[in-house]
Amino acid sequence: MKKQSLTTEQAMRYNRQIVLPDFDLDKQEILLNAKILIVGVGGLGCAAAQYLVAAGIGEMILIDDDNVEKTNLQRQVLHGEADVGINKCLSAKASLEQLNSDIKIHVIQKRLELNDYLELIEPLDMVLDCTDNLASRNTLNQACYQSGTPLVSGAAIRMEGQLMSIVAQENSACYACISTYFGEQNLSCVESGVMSPVVGIIGAMQALEAIKVLCNYGQSNVNKLMMFDGMTSNWQSFKVPKKANCTVCN
Repeated sequence: MKKQSLTTEQAMRYNRQIVLPDFDLDKQEILLNAKILIVGVGGLGCAAAQYLVAAGIGEMILIDDDNVEKTNLQRQVLHGEADVGINKCLSAKASLEQLNSDIKIHVIQKRLELNDYLELIEPLDMVLDCTDNLASRNTLNQACYQSGTPLVSGAAIRMEGQLMSIVAQENSACYACISTYFGEQNLSCVESGVMSPVVGIIGAMQALEAIKVLCNYGQSNVNKLMMFDGMTSNWQSFKVPKKANCTVCN
């Protein structure tokens, strides 16, 4: 497919990014031509999607099989009261198109298995894991590593969040290198609760990481696990070495 060039109007729209040191028009065009997948359009996905659409990502696929519920409105900022009962992808797509009508947005309103992801992900430039369970994160990690597609994985619960970038082309550590330490613990917002801005912080960081990895801009979060404590507003960063017996990246 022919690479798109920025129009004068687009260059004006994204001027505040283009004038950043070392970002320039070329990197904005990388965003314009990028195709990304966001899995999960809850708290994390809503926050990440709106910043990526605002930043000028060219094409986006949203996956979620859930419908909007009233309890989602506390933190899932792309959905409104009138959206209760409709699929989250459709609600988010409508909000995102109001934000930036240039972006191509596709929706998949069902859950996918590993083979489905492998077929879908291979031609894409980036995947954001905005799911809410360990099994889905492990499946996406495997699919992305196998297809060589960069992945930014995020999670948030209670007052805590975590963030990790996985880039198979850099032979990085993967999510499976750390997920084995989590055991069978699988907390959900229903039982444990979650503070609204915490998912916004992690989702926005996922969007930032995606832009940095796509554009090779700044220092990405590869081979690191970042942990956020909302009670103290502190970040901690831990080096993640490749696990010698990891079934995904080794």
